[in-house]
Amino acid sequence: MSSGVTIYHNPRCGKSRDTLKLIEDRGISPTIVEYLKEPPSAAELSRILSLLGKRPADILRKKEAAEAGIDPAKLDDSALVQAMVANPIVIERPIVVTATKAALGRPPESVLAIL
Repeated sequence: MSSGVTIYHNPRCGKSRDTLKLIEDRGISPTIVEYLKEPPSAAELSRILSLLGKRPADILRKKEAAEAGIDPAKLDDSALVQAMVANPIVIERPIVVTATKAALGRPPESVLAIL
């Protein structure tokens, strides 16, 4: 049975693993999306941003974006979303999403407010 909770997860990331454990410790079995293998579509990323109340640049990993040649100052939000979908390593992680809310797991405890 689906819990209605999805985590955009990178198993190599400590914060992502800690956030997943925090969710599971509360008896919730989230849908786990390894977003590096299965990036969200532009529409899904835009929906997540809307739920987060953030703009694309707010969840951009600066170092990884620079390495990927993505300059947020030169892109509008739509182009930045497209660049993030094409280079999912630049998306901050983990992101936990429910039907109506989303939270960035930095720190992991910040997702508890939406569960």
